[in-house]
This record gives sequence, C-alpha cells and structure tokens, in this order.
Amino acid sequence: MPNIRIALAALVAALSFTGAVAAAELADGEVRKVDKDNKKLTIKHGPLTDLDMPGMTMVFGVKEDALLDKVKTGEKVRFQAEKIDGKFVVTAIEPAQ
Repeated sequence: MPNIRIALAALVAALSFTGAVAAAELADGEVRKVDKDNKKLTIKHGPLTDLDMPGMTMVFGVKEDALLDKVKTGEKVRFQAEKIDGKFVVTAIEPAQ
C-alpha cells in the first residue's frame, strides 16, 4: 500500500508540473483577422520560443472551430500554437489580461 501512495503522489506532482509548463508556453499576440469561413486566425505575435520562431504577423489554422468564437479582431490575446502535419495551428487562445 505505501508504494501505491508514493506512485500516486509522484503522478500528482508530475501533472501539476505539466500544467505549469503549459501555462508558460502561451505567447502574446494581437488578433488581426478572424476568418471563420476558412477556419483561420491572423495573429501579430511575439517570439514563439517553443517553435523557434521570431515575432511576426502570420495566419494560423485552428485545432478546434470553437477557438474562433473566443476572440475578435483587434483583441490582445495569449495563445499556444503547434506544428501539426506541417501546418502551424492555434491549439489554445484566451483574451490577454
């Protein structure tokens, strides 16, 4: 039984650490265009360190259509992008605070 408790404690600690890392990966940006028809966002962003990309304005696909409803043109945001199947895709986005 003590081994199960140790394993459970290690799992909880690992999941907590993963959440902290994910939050740190959000980048700053400003939405320049929301294109619901083509399921794309144009974002002017700072460096995306996890993608080794400098700041620029670029068009991203979205992982889920619902992300398009979370933001509007001109809004400052925090977002996460990943390279999926050779394309840059926004996987999470929220208004900046």
